[in-house]
Amino acid sequence: MTRSFFARHPSVLVFIACLAFFTLLVTILSEGLGIGVISTSFVKTLGKTLCLCLVAIAMDLVWGYAGILSLGHMAFFGLGGYMIGMWLMYERTRDIVVTSLADVEIPPTPQEISDAIGNQIFGVVGSSDFPAVWAFAPSLPAQLALVVLVPGLLALVFGWLAFRSRVTGVYLSILTQAMTLALALYLFQNDSGLRGNNGLSGLQNLPGADTIPQSLISLWFLWGSALALGLGYLLLAWVVSGKFGSVIRGIRDDEARVRFLGYSVEGYKLFVFVLTAVIAGIAGALYYPQAGIINPAELAPIASVYLAVWVAIGGRGRLYGAVIGAAFVSLVSTWFTSGQVPPVDLGFYTINWVDWWQVVLGLSFVLVTIYAPKGIAGLFDLAAGRFPPRRHGAALGPDDGALREKEAEE
Repeated sequence: MTRSFFARHPSVLVFIACLAFFTLLVTILSEGLGIGVISTSFVKTLGKTLCLCLVAIAMDLVWGYAGILSLGHMAFFGLGGYMIGMWLMYERTRDIVVTSLADVEIPPTPQEISDAIGNQIFGVVGSSDFPAVWAFAPSLPAQLALVVLVPGLLALVFGWLAFRSRVTGVYLSILTQAMTLALALYLFQNDSGLRGNNGLSGLQNLPGADTIPQSLISLWFLWGSALALGLGYLLLAWVVSGKFGSVIRGIRDDEARVRFLGYSVEGYKLFVFVLTAVIAGIAGALYYPQAGIINPAELAPIASVYLAVWVAIGGRGRLYGAVIGAAFVSLVSTWFTSGQVPPVDLGFYTINWVDWWQVVLGLSFVLVTIYAPKGIAGLFDLAAGRFPPRRHGAALGPDDGALREKEAEE
């Protein structure tokens, strides 16, 4: 009798239950619907953290399971934010323009309204005309579709070109980083159509929700972020649990052997790359309305490096490890950079944690890589008594010529 997915993978059900309990607890303690213990700003921080956890599990699939160290997935994250930000900014500006013109003696024409909206949005870069990329900005369904399509198509084109050329290892990482840098540099230009280095702002103001307090809106986004993380975790856990997961792990461990067995290595890698790019785009679309602003600096290559650090610290090759790493680093980073941590006076020098936090993060990454390659999630293995089998030098494969335990340790 075939057991259900949750019976075979109880950790998935545990994660979903913990996520639901966390969301309920924050709701009860919030200012919007609860007793007011947790401030609205911290609810937004927790909602953004859930979005970062979502992009982290996408990174874990592409790196921890498929072995592709992508240093460009935060570019897909940012693109998702830009796509939803265009609709939010357009509709919010339209509401302001329509309200300001409501009392004029001669009602404005649709073209005059459009010109006024364009002047409000693009006046900061010396223009008043809508670029072609804003063609679908007035339509929420269209922009939601672009949240998925734009990161997905970029990943499809880039991945097809890279994987068909069989670029692997550090060279592929450099290419993904170059893609991210090129995209960020393009968006910094005023003629990119996305307001250059000014970016898109005021995204926390939902159109038509002026009478709804931010304390309640922050909870809406928290619920949406938790739902997206739960569904994303469930999807990726299902992907890595079957034959597909075995193949991509095989590609990670020995790509040449998997190709020799007749599998389309490039096809598998391309699917994983595109799927994780789409998930990253969805995470970005939920993140930036909570942040309130997005600019090209959010797409800088260093952001993708941080993403890899989160996954490594949490535990690569374990979805829950990526969640732990992203949540831990995000919340600790918020604490250190908020100025609430008292400085350390050494006499000859005072350590200000706002300035030194990134150094601490870098050292943590180095120490985890050297001394705890399984990351924080490895502690769960110790607690559960999960240790690699000791074969006392026996072959690790079915034949006498297979790799032996002693060789594997070396």
